[in-house]
Amino acid sequence: MKIMKFGGTSVGRPERMVEISHLITQEDEPKIIVMSALSGTTNSLVEISDALSKSDRIGASEKIEKLKKHYEDFVTALYKSPEGKAAGAHILADHFEFLDVILKISYSESLNKDILAQGELLSTKIFSAYLNEIGVKHAWLPALEFMTIDAAGEPQVGSIRVKLAQVLRDHSDTRLFVTQGFICRNARGEVDNLKRGGSDYTASLIAAAVGASVCEIWTDIDGMHNNDPRIVQGTTPVRKLSFNEAAELAYFGAKILHPASIWPAQHYNFPVRLLNTMEPHAPGTVISSEASEEGVKAIAAKDAIIAVKIKSSRMLLAYGFLRKIFDVFEKYRTSIDMVTTSEVAVSLTIDSDTHLMEIVKELEMYGNITIDHGQTIICVVGNKIALAPNILIKIFDSLNDIPVRMVSFGGSRDNVSILVPGEYKEQALRQLHSGVFN
Repeated sequence: MKIMKFGGTSVGRPERMVEISHLITQEDEPKIIVMSALSGTTNSLVEISDALSKSDRIGASEKIEKLKKHYEDFVTALYKSPEGKAAGAHILADHFEFLDVILKISYSESLNKDILAQGELLSTKIFSAYLNEIGVKHAWLPALEFMTIDAAGEPQVGSIRVKLAQVLRDHSDTRLFVTQGFICRNARGEVDNLKRGGSDYTASLIAAAVGASVCEIWTDIDGMHNNDPRIVQGTTPVRKLSFNEAAELAYFGAKILHPASIWPAQHYNFPVRLLNTMEPHAPGTVISSEASEEGVKAIAAKDAIIAVKIKSSRMLLAYGFLRKIFDVFEKYRTSIDMVTTSEVAVSLTIDSDTHLMEIVKELEMYGNITIDHGQTIICVVGNKIALAPNILIKIFDSLNDIPVRMVSFGGSRDNVSILVPGEYKEQALRQLHSGVFN
């Protein structure tokens, strides 16, 4: 069985949904299609939820009407038959009636999750109705019946496997299925989600649960490029990556793939292919357990990084000092990206300021704390590059006029990470691209 995930830009216009219908019917292998919300929908739903949380019902109502008009235009262009148009109108009436009802009830965090779930439910129902219109046999699968997370927010792969197997047995004569990315149920049985980018994660988890032959991630770019094509000219797709290389790139800023989606693929050993909906015959990028050739593959950047420095000549060499520092971050469930140490200081980076004030307050008992906001981690990734001669020379020669705050080298043989002030990000990416690849 093949898993095919289509992102928001791939389903964002009626003509693209038509193209997807051709892509998924080109071969006979059974498939599960995982779809995101139409591009822009989740942002609109977030705005509606934010307005309701502030008791701005007029603002929320206006945003709902604007979104409804967008969907009305979409289904008008998509369906050709009276039956298709009627089905599309019924879908919109159902979901926008729900959004109208929430204007009249008290707002809560659980209601926010219900609001956000409407995007994926709408896109998959609209697509399913289109497949019915053109006579493609399939089944629409509600992800809320099998996609679950535990109390810590972690997906329950074993439970997903059992529940999904039962759902598929109920449709034993069907070879094509359409389901939603992103949405799930939590340990309390409430509607929840896998956070932004979670549709990739959904596809990977489903692939793990059914023992898929491949998980295809379809976007609007032909694979993972060797640098950010929005910033650097002359980037090229990387045709082959190992799981480790892809995980480093996804975590450190490559937007084409959600970083969490690598783990199920690596653990259950199925390949992931990154493909372009607009150029379906392009080879894209294949991510697998097979080691690729050695050398630099790609450069990625992660923004909005906070650097934290703890300076303490009295405590640094004391037994258990680093453990106490890390315990503070663990207490507030705040992940650390980079760490460097000297005789008198520890510097580290985090990507969330949610609990920064509490963290700083607790760290102050161990030394003087310095906080720098607006930093960027740039990571250079490739098979065994940390073992390659002259790689650091190339990197630092490329960055000779850029202030480097931290360097992480040796923690992974596939990654060298550099912390620079955010305002130097674009310059650093361009200069590294020239220095490393040329």
